[in-house]
Amino acid sequence: MKWNKLYEYPKSIRSLINDSRHYDIGEEKLPSVTTILAATQSDEKRASLAKWKQKVGENEAERVKNVAASRGTAMHTYLEHHIEGQGILDLTEIGQEAQRMANTIIDKGLTDLSEIWGSEVTLYYPGLYAGATDIVGIYQDRQSIVDFKQTNKPKKREWIEDYCVQLAAYTMAHNYVYKTNIQKGVIMMCSKDNFYQEFEIKGLEMRKYMHEFLKKVNQFYEEQKEKD
Repeated sequence: MKWNKLYEYPKSIRSLINDSRHYDIGEEKLPSVTTILAATQSDEKRASLAKWKQKVGENEAERVKNVAASRGTAMHTYLEHHIEGQGILDLTEIGQEAQRMANTIIDKGLTDLSEIWGSEVTLYYPGLYAGATDIVGIYQDRQSIVDFKQTNKPKKREWIEDYCVQLAAYTMAHNYVYKTNIQKGVIMMCSKDNFYQEFEIKGLEMRKYMHEFLKKVNQFYEEQKEKD
């Protein structure tokens, strides 16, 4: 991997507005991509989540969510330090588990990453939304947006639609602000038992997810108007 800092990515501050994550970009406070996706979830997905919570109980559901979030944060931190050429030591149980998962992604995913433009990159579409992606650069000889994901168990492709839409949102923002023509997004995912999966979207499929996200952006702002 070599660094090639082609673009100046903005510094940002994350804040909560009505319990929803926003990014301060210049004078704008933009809702995050994940905030928009959460606010525009389908009724079917909301019902499925409610059913799961009812099955395992509120306390267990909260515990599972918190452990996954902590593990994901630790894994991302380890990967970010690796990409920056720095070491990090986390001897907690979750930290050690996250390190093993991160090393699986390094061994099976990052070997095809030849050039890095930015790591933990803040991206935004002026006036609409913002977010942070893990890597922008050249992956398998193509300009790509890359996101790392942790999971409790391996996923089927149809279960990760939101991740695909998320990648499309980041790609669209980068192309708009920096006049690039990125057409590939990559999800590098590792389960807690170290099973590696890789999903990619590109070409017409990428455009489909871009249109899908724009519909969600429109829905989000229409609903905000109604609330106001």
